[in-house]
Formats: sequence, structure tokens, C-alpha cells
Amino acid sequence: MKGLRNWPLLAAALVASVVILLIGSAGALRPADNAASIVLVPVQYALHRAVEGFGNLLRAPYDLRYLRAENQRLQMQVDELIYQLALRNEIELENAALRELLGLRERSPDIFGPDADLLSAEVIGRDPSNLLRYLTIDRGSRDGVRVGMPVITARGLVGQVREVRGNSAKVVLLTDPSSAINALIQRSRATGIVEGQTGPNLVLRYLPQTEGIAQPGDLVLTSGLGGHFPRRLLIGEITEVRRSDVDMFQEARLRPAVDLDALEIVFVVRHFTPIGVDGQADREAAPAGGN
Repeated sequence: MKGLRNWPLLAAALVASVVILLIGSAGALRPADNAASIVLVPVQYALHRAVEGFGNLLRAPYDLRYLRAENQRLQMQVDELIYQLALRNEIELENAALRELLGLRERSPDIFGPDADLLSAEVIGRDPSNLLRYLTIDRGSRDGVRVGMPVITARGLVGQVREVRGNSAKVVLLTDPSSAINALIQRSRATGIVEGQTGPNLVLRYLPQTEGIAQPGDLVLTSGLGGHFPRRLLIGEITEVRRSDVDMFQEARLRPAVDLDALEIVFVVRHFTPIGVDGQADREAAPAGGN
């Protein structure tokens, strides 16, 4: 039989295996192992890196999809945080403005008389050309707004209602060239007329030529003369005085107290106590027109 005929070969292989194991256990093959390791280890390392790189290459599409999804998720979180921060800042700014207006409303009887009536309004439009200085507010005739009523903020005078519709009104700013307001220098008590002009500033005209009557830094208020505006509303601060001996009057340039380009909420003064011609207070509604 074929298996029995090969038994000498099998016996020889078995004997050789036993001999090799005995020699290996005795450490005789260690130099050969070391030599083989020197040759084979770099090859094994290169093969391992190649297999690892191939595996990474196979995982790359999955990793790319994961990274894109993770980036999108993180971007959404960033956008949400930015929105929440902007909303918080907006609420804080609105609360600060409302606190100022609430303070003005609480002081209104002392400023505008015992029957003062202030109506809050939001700015919903501006002159797009910036040539005619006016605002559009969301209050109109249905809210009791009439032509000629003063418009203010907690910081001072804004302007005057010039046109009225049912649900809106046009407010001409005090910087408009058509605006003219009776005014008073707080320090010297000198009076004049504040007029609008082209540009963001104002001019105070018809001041006496008395030296030192107007100085940079002086505050200018409404005088209340004529009954068209309440008394003591802040108009602005003098920045420059022009005086010439050949002129009958001197004049001063003013910076408005209110940032007219950043208005969002204003008050329409529907009722105040104006000063009569004789200097006495007359209780009546805000005028229907005029400056």
C-alpha cells in the first residue's frame, strides 16, 4: 500500500522536526533568528503600513461623509449661538431705550405740564435721498397725531410732525433746512433761532454781538416762545461761534443732542403746556402747525 511504502520518509521528517525543536530550545538557532529578523522586520513593517494605508484609503469616503456631516452640525450650532447672541444684544438695547422713554414719561408732568400726553411711535421710514431730512413713524390721525406736534426722545428734540395719514405720519427733523426753532442758551440765557441746514449740524442765528454770550460747549434748549415746542427740551451743544464786528448778529454752530440717523423709537407730544406771549403758561393742546 502506498501509505506504508512512504513510512521511512515520514519517520525521517518526524526525526528531523524533533531534532530542530531540541536545537531551537537549546538556543542554537538564535543567530539565524536574529539574522532573519533583521531582514524580515522591515519587510513586515512595510507590509503592515501598506495594508493600513490601503484600509485608510477604503475608509476615506466614509470619513469624508462623517466629517462633512459633523462640520455641518457644528456650523448650525455656531449659527444658532450667533443668532441667540444677536437677539440678546437686541433685547438689551431695546430695554435700555424703553427705560429711557419710561423715565421721560414719568418726568413728563414736570417737563410738559400736568396734562402732558406722550405717544410712543416706531420709526418705519427715512428720506432715501437724505436731502429732505424727515422720518416716517407708525402713528397717524387714528392715534390722535396732528400736524405741528413736537417729536422727542429722552435725549432731546427730534423735530415736528409735518404730514399726517391714517396710520402714519411724516416728521421733519430739526436739521431740515425748513426747520426754525426758538432757542435759549442755557448758560447766558441769550435767545435766538436754531435753523436746520444742509448737513448734520445746526446753526443758532440772531444772537446779540455781546462777547462771551455764546461759547463752545454751551447747551442750547428750546425757549418755549411762540408755544410751538415745550420749554427746556435739549436741542444741542455749541461747537463753534462766529462773530464779526461788521455783522449785526453773531451765530453759532450746534451739534444735535439726538443721533437723528439712529432713531428707532420716538415720542409724539400730543399735549403740553406752552408759554403764552405774555410768558404765562396756557394749558392747551399742541399746535396744529408752524415752527
